[in-house]
Amino acid sequence: MYHWIKIFENQTEFKNYIQPNTFVVFELKNQKICVTRNANGFFAVQDKCPHNGASLSKGFCSDKNEIICPLHRYAFNLKDGKATSGGGFALKTYPIQIQSNGVFIGIKAKWWET
Repeated sequence: MYHWIKIFENQTEFKNYIQPNTFVVFELKNQKICVTRNANGFFAVQDKCPHNGASLSKGFCSDKNEIICPLHRYAFNLKDGKATSGGGFALKTYPIQIQSNGVFIGIKAKWWET
């Protein structure tokens, strides 16, 4: 079960605000979430690098659909969050839903919230 939190009123507003290969950080339910878009779609991942805590929103996107940490250049797949270089770390990913009534990010509900 997810908490679906509206971040934009519509897809056009979403596309205009988040330019390709740039990042916007949202703080939702006490979690910093890094949102980006590229040729492969829209993605939302945790903003904090699991290796050393750097803000991934200060990194960059690769042409392999990865987010690259600005500190040690660890790379993570934007789709599933798995490390593609730098060790066995993984990012938390968040689903994005684009609906007629807005654009939403899903945050997994805690067991006591279900």
